[in-house]
Amino acid sequence: MSIADGLAKMAENVVKMNANTMQMFSRNPRGSSYKTYSEAENAKFGQIRKENHLGPVLAHAPYTLNLASPKPEVYEFACMVIKEDIARMDGLGIENIVFHPGSHTGIGPDKGIQNIIAGLNQALTGKENITVLLETMSGKGTEIGVSFDELRAIRDGLKYPERVGICLDTCHVFAAGYDIVNNLDGVLAEFDRILGLDLLRAIHLNDSMMPFASHKDRHATIGDGEIGIEALLRVMEHPLLRELPFYLETPLDDKGHKKEIEMIRGKLGEG
Repeated sequence: MSIADGLAKMAENVVKMNANTMQMFSRNPRGSSYKTYSEAENAKFGQIRKENHLGPVLAHAPYTLNLASPKPEVYEFACMVIKEDIARMDGLGIENIVFHPGSHTGIGPDKGIQNIIAGLNQALTGKENITVLLETMSGKGTEIGVSFDELRAIRDGLKYPERVGICLDTCHVFAAGYDIVNNLDGVLAEFDRILGLDLLRAIHLNDSMMPFASHKDRHATIGDGEIGIEALLRVMEHPLLRELPFYLETPLDDKGHKKEIEMIRGKLGEG
C-alpha cells in the first residue's frame, strides 16, 4: 500500500480486494519522506478496521534502511528511521513493523549483526505496544538474516528481545535454501529449535521466480513460480501457521491482487 494514500483509503482498498488484513509502508520505501496522518484520519482508519474485522496491520520499513552498514552516514540514517518509524507506527496503533535486517557490505556478518543490535537498542524503549519483526532474507550479496541462526544472534543481543519477533518470507527462505516445498515440517522444526515458533508473527506469502537455494530475491505471483501453488497452500493450511496473518507481496496492482486473493480463497475452499 502506498504512503501517498490516506490510512482510510488504504483500508477501504483492502476491503474492496476481499482481504482481511493489510501491509503498508511506514514511509517512502525508497526514500526518506513520510506522511503525517491527522487524528480524524487515524480514527476513520480504526473504524474501517473494526467494522470489517481486519486483522493485524503490518508496517514495512523503507528499503533504504541498512542497520548493518559500516558507513556512518548510512548507519546514522538507518538508526534515525527505525527509531522514528517504530514510534510513529506505534502511535497509529499498528501491531507490527517489519524491516530487512541489512547488508554488512564487507565488514562480515558478525560486525553487521552488532550494528543491527546497537541500532535496535537505541530505537526501542521496551514500553512499545508494537512488535518489530526481523524478516528472513534470501542471502543475496552480503545480506544478514539468510539463516535462522543470524536472526537468533540479533535477538540474543537486544535489551528488549520481547519486543522483537520474526516475519517469514516464503520466497526468501526458499531462495535461502530452506526447502518449504518438500520438507516444510523440517523447516518449521528447525525454526522452532533455533528461534521458537512463538516468535513467528507474520508471513509474507510470495512465490519465487528463481530456483531453490538461488539466493536471489525475485517475487512471483502465487502459483507462477518455483515454489508453486500446492506448496504455498500447504504453508497456509499448516496447523502451526494457519492462524498467522499472511501478506501478499506479489508483483501485481490492486486489481491483480483482488483476483489473486479470490484464487487463493477458492483453493482453500473459502469461496
